[in-house]
Amino acid sequence: MRLLRSTIHPAISDLSATCFNRKAARAIVLKDNNILLMYTERYHDYSLPGGGIDKGESYRSGLIRELSEETGAQNIRNIREYGIYEEYRPWYKPEFDMVHMESYCYICDIDDELKTPRLESYEIQNGMTARWVNIHEAIQHNQHTIANSDKKGLSIERETFLLKHIVKEFDLTYEVLKVS
Repeated sequence: MRLLRSTIHPAISDLSATCFNRKAARAIVLKDNNILLMYTERYHDYSLPGGGIDKGESYRSGLIRELSEETGAQNIRNIREYGIYEEYRPWYKPEFDMVHMESYCYICDIDDELKTPRLESYEIQNGMTARWVNIHEAIQHNQHTIANSDKKGLSIERETFLLKHIVKEFDLTYEVLKVS
């Protein structure tokens, strides 16, 4: 899979420090200019649905499991590789200094109807909900959060980059609706 971007958080000065490796699968589900995203109230941001790959689980199986759990998506199909976003950032647990996060992104199709998601307790506490959002509005929202919020999480830079990359790659134009 192609590498889309590799980043190092400004707080990381030594890549030889103790490192936790985490691999995740993230879903890109598009309908015209709308994209299925997770809104997180705690961080006031939009992100691609997905999450960590379990031990012994393939990336595609992890993608299907995470997308179904977080959004209630059904009949996940036509899964195609999109790219990897790699990042080194601070880790919050004492046994490691940083995390090497690899996000494997896939494009896929789902049925129109979303069933009830099966969120984990921390996702519920953070106020995560699945939403169909105009991709351009999601980018603007995240950029506003980056510029103005002290609540932002560490993943918002990744998510905003990926949303912009998707717009560029799929040539998604911003349509302004005129009200008469």
